[in-house]
Amino acid sequence: MKFKDMPYKRVQFEDVETKMNELMEEFKAAKSGEEQFEVHKKYYALTSEIDTLMTIAHIRYDIDTQDEFYSAENDYYDEIGPKIDSLNVNYMMLLYNSPYRDYLEGVIGKVAFKNMELRIKSFDEKLIPLMQEENALTTEYTKLIASAKIDWEGETLNLSLLGKYLNNSDREVRKKAHAKRSAWMAENGEALDRIYDSLVKNRDKQAKELGFKDYVELGYYRIGRNCYDREMVKNFRDQVKKYWVPFAEKLHDMRRERLGLDKLSAIDESVYFKNGNPEPTGTPEEIMKDGQQMYSELSPETKEFFDFMTENELFDVLGRKTKRAGGYMTYLPKYNSPFIFANFNGTSGDIDVITHECGHAFQGYISGKDPIREHAEITMETAEIHSMSMEFFTEPWMKLFFGDRTKDYVEMHIEDAVAFIPYGCTVDEFQHVVYENPEMTPAERKAAWVELEKEYKPHLDYGDDSFMANGGFWQKQSHIYQVPFYYIDYCLAQTCAFQYKVWMDEDYKAAWASYLKLCELSASDFFVNMLPAVGLKTPFESGCVADIVEKLSKKMF
Repeated sequence: MKFKDMPYKRVQFEDVETKMNELMEEFKAAKSGEEQFEVHKKYYALTSEIDTLMTIAHIRYDIDTQDEFYSAENDYYDEIGPKIDSLNVNYMMLLYNSPYRDYLEGVIGKVAFKNMELRIKSFDEKLIPLMQEENALTTEYTKLIASAKIDWEGETLNLSLLGKYLNNSDREVRKKAHAKRSAWMAENGEALDRIYDSLVKNRDKQAKELGFKDYVELGYYRIGRNCYDREMVKNFRDQVKKYWVPFAEKLHDMRRERLGLDKLSAIDESVYFKNGNPEPTGTPEEIMKDGQQMYSELSPETKEFFDFMTENELFDVLGRKTKRAGGYMTYLPKYNSPFIFANFNGTSGDIDVITHECGHAFQGYISGKDPIREHAEITMETAEIHSMSMEFFTEPWMKLFFGDRTKDYVEMHIEDAVAFIPYGCTVDEFQHVVYENPEMTPAERKAAWVELEKEYKPHLDYGDDSFMANGGFWQKQSHIYQVPFYYIDYCLAQTCAFQYKVWMDEDYKAAWASYLKLCELSASDFFVNMLPAVGLKTPFESGCVADIVEKLSKKMF
């Protein structure tokens, strides 16, 4: 079904509560594991309907944050979402403590039961008011960012549409664009500080209410960290500081020379060539058509997937002034349909949508065929392997999008991916510092960010941009506000994607077979088990980061 034709009606909490209570009674009355699993199939059907309707409302609100109807629906789900979570957790407790647990675990899998354990540990009905407040605060942040109106030579731009000027080949243009963005953020600095301060204190209170020392452990549970902890993450970050940061700094210096600069400034951070970054040669319509050709040629599985997405109009990628910033892939379970949301702005980032977000969507399409719905509930570090690796697997088709500048794009893409890992670790360590010290003031948080930037990105210089120089950059990173601790996932996944990059350059067919197997495994096993099963090293493994740096260095220097 085309997205525009998918019917929508508000999910009435009272109806959900009645149906869930009936299901739970039926589950308790079942006399065997087989009977309980038949009830569980009804739970799949009910939650698929609920999740699909809520997701439709969420997407349509993001498409136009000024739409009064869907804005009201979004606010409504901020309110009832935690109540529905409560019902789901009550059902999960029955499943988790079932007298027929062995049978159910054999059908659904050990990972699903570990995830249930995390959900149960991270929720209590007494938290509902705090969770509703948290939802309202993240929505306030989303609306604030989406509301940005920046005057650009008589045209009004939002932050997404300003993007192409931030990376313009003319240094004066991008200096002006960076100044405009910083000025808007400074003007709204009080609101940005207040929202985040309220979120930190809210989340810390939720953690303390559940008996946790701080929000870090609760945050890990909520994001589904089911096989690694903060110490393992710290070990990975330490490897990045020791091996990756010097590697990235060497590439930054090569970029400085290529740009003909004596010193890199923050305004040069995303610029790779003197004549500007390569940009797509086609219109949005041509990009989508070329994307269809690319996936048709890559494999039978990707052809089927992209044809399905195109035929059912499961993309909304054009940038508009009232559209939410950023991009994502989400899933509509009732229709077995991924959906891709993005903001094309004429930069190479438009092609990243066709590669990165389609990597997510392809895996969603594959896992949607699995009758065990829990297998689709992948954790984020696994999900990002699908997307970041697809960026590399599609390199042979980049000529369709970049023409004569294909070589420049491929070079820029790998350098940009290398440069990202130190930044991603900055975001992650910053969040650990913040939630381990929830009483920090906004000024102290910004000072902590400045110190971390010095460790992970020593070349960085903000010049006379006082807002960014004083530690404001992180406030444009929506993940920090909206999904705590969802960021190291990108770094862990990128190290895996680099392993695929090295592998595909040696044996593309074998690397693709491994990737396809990873997509099919979905969440049927734990992250740390799946990687060795498909021939990859886990990023936590000592020597993994150093090994990737050594192999990439041979390619790039």
